[in-house]
Amino acid sequence: MPRKILVTNALPYANGDIHLGHLVGYIQADIWVRFQRMRGHSVHYVCADDTHGTPVMLRAEKEGLTPEQLIDRVHGEHLRDFTAFGVAFDNYHSTHSAENRFYAEDIYAKLRAGGLIDTRSIEQYYDPVKEMFLPDRFIKGECPKCGAADQYGDNCEACGAAYAPTELKNPYSAVSGAKPVLKTSEHYFFRLSDERAVAFLREWTRGTNAAGERRLQAEAANKMKEWLGEEGENKLSDWDISRDAPYFGFEIPGAPGKYFYVWLDAPIGYLASFRNLADKRAAEGESIVVEDYTDAARAATAGTEMVHFIGKDILYFHALFWPAMLKFAGYATPSQLCVNGFLTVDGAKMSKSRGTFITAHSYIAQKLNPEWLRYYFAGKSNGTMEDVDLNLDDMIAKVNSDLVGKFVNIASRCAGFIAKRFDGRLASELNEELALQWGALDAKFQMAHAKITQAYEDRDYSRALREIMALADQANSFVNDEKPWELAKQPNNEARLHQVCSIAIGLFKALTGLLKPVLPKLAEQVEAFLNIAPMTWNDALEPLAGHTINAYQHLMTRIDRKQVDALLEANRESLAPAAAPTAKEAKDAKAASSQQRHAEKQQHAAQAAETASEHISIDDFTKVELRIARIVNAEHVDGADKLIRLQLDIGETDDAGAAKPRQVFAGIKSAYDPASLVGRLTVMVANLAPRKMKFGMSEGMVLAASDAEGQTAGLFLLSPDAGATPGMRVK
Repeated sequence: MPRKILVTNALPYANGDIHLGHLVGYIQADIWVRFQRMRGHSVHYVCADDTHGTPVMLRAEKEGLTPEQLIDRVHGEHLRDFTAFGVAFDNYHSTHSAENRFYAEDIYAKLRAGGLIDTRSIEQYYDPVKEMFLPDRFIKGECPKCGAADQYGDNCEACGAAYAPTELKNPYSAVSGAKPVLKTSEHYFFRLSDERAVAFLREWTRGTNAAGERRLQAEAANKMKEWLGEEGENKLSDWDISRDAPYFGFEIPGAPGKYFYVWLDAPIGYLASFRNLADKRAAEGESIVVEDYTDAARAATAGTEMVHFIGKDILYFHALFWPAMLKFAGYATPSQLCVNGFLTVDGAKMSKSRGTFITAHSYIAQKLNPEWLRYYFAGKSNGTMEDVDLNLDDMIAKVNSDLVGKFVNIASRCAGFIAKRFDGRLASELNEELALQWGALDAKFQMAHAKITQAYEDRDYSRALREIMALADQANSFVNDEKPWELAKQPNNEARLHQVCSIAIGLFKALTGLLKPVLPKLAEQVEAFLNIAPMTWNDALEPLAGHTINAYQHLMTRIDRKQVDALLEANRESLAPAAAPTAKEAKDAKAASSQQRHAEKQQHAAQAAETASEHISIDDFTKVELRIARIVNAEHVDGADKLIRLQLDIGETDDAGAAKPRQVFAGIKSAYDPASLVGRLTVMVANLAPRKMKFGMSEGMVLAASDAEGQTAGLFLLSPDAGATPGMRVK
């Protein structure tokens, strides 16, 4: 049955340019939307600018504009950049809109009526120089959880923790640099810690949607367990949803001088943009029943879905605050959160401070093909929260090899013969030999089609493209074996030349259909060349016997390294090295780097010991306390290339008798998906001295086997025989 899906992307903030890091999540969502539509499903795809807050107010003031003038200009720039990269929203709206005000006030009123809004006097940081209360993002300091420096006042980018600004260590104002002072103010809170909200979120975060799919990826669900705590435990804090004037946003009804905090009305922008789209379509004579997607009872009856594509930096807000707000206001909760990682450049998170910031507009201005980047990002996307790494040399090689050398090459080597020798008409029939070859190739395409379909559905575009390029190899092998360029020179081979080139064009059509969600512009050009209607998902493999095609026009050029160099040059100011670090910063950076490598070094410590001495005594061996451990939780470590954070049960308990797992950082990310580790038994060194790392305390070491370098043979965690239990001593 056709699905009815509302798809949204995280709202970009109206205070800066779209850069390549932003585009990861938008391209992933656009590919999924195009795929769903090719399959015949109904999809509404909306987004908006997130416009409210102090940063917009301050930037407008600095530029001599009103906030409204600034957000109007930025809205045009953002939409321009998304459009250039083929991200085709049905509607791109603004949170500074009548629709957004309506939904914000409606949800707030219903939460208040439900007893989930409190007012409290709180101490809040105030900038004595700027004479204003500071929003969370304008207070910086050290994370109270992991100690990472230069973190924002609401959540830590290093460990993902959320906290109050007053919990920061060594805070300072990001506006003036002054040390903030605490002043008392009355604020409004959403009672996220209410037992009703906690019980709902426990079920929601680990549950499935109507289609039987998990609402959250495994990594995100594991993070929710950490943030929610164990059954009977309540680790959630109430959420401050108000800010004091001066502030650019919507004033809270009945509360003069108090404004909705941007994180309340920003996700509401999804609903506002959808309502705005429905109103536009109604004016064109099309009916979209918004309540079938937004009202909880009606959505359940109508069978609609609401799918959010977001970055992992805003997971806390979208998996806890947002669904709880919707639930207790009577709105439909999201069917699924599709969470992507950051963009890294050569392994480091993309940012101005690290010298790896490239704007989307500069990419287009340098006349680089946006579908090169779409293909590269797709090839790096596997449907998980893993970061996507951009290596420009790798992108050049991948695009030139796959898209030009394998894919486009099929048409460029065969289309000319069809136009010149056969008036553009493909062969109507095949001889027996070629019919058998076509049948074998078609069977391979049909078998791969189901795998590719599932990969797209799972947003594992990397797997989909591997399957498609394997089919492209098959097509190229056929062309290479038949050598149409030689057939054209030989007498009495006109019929075979015609049939061989027709088969090749048919295979090229099929490959184009499979690549269409990733390369929509190129697919449109191919459809025009083939003289066919826009391809759907199931007709991509349909043959074109006897069909007349148009003259072939060159479809895609190779990436020239000079183009990439020009892009880097165009961004030279943001790519310039940051100022030389202070002695303390250099020391901290060196320590962090050392800590990140610590777990990996531990894994090979035994090899080093073996090299130092040929034999050890039994006394030496008994100094090492090996115990059976059950992995009760495993997750990626933000900012670490090789580490997985493990929680290991070795039979230890706290004073109350509750299990007390050990935390261990293991350098096994290259070999294991964290979700696959939970519940299995392994062996750990239990008496290794704990070590404070950048990411937290590591309290032991797990044992794994590998080759001498830990690379060619892979990594293999040790597992005990059946019957072993956590805490048993290995002797």
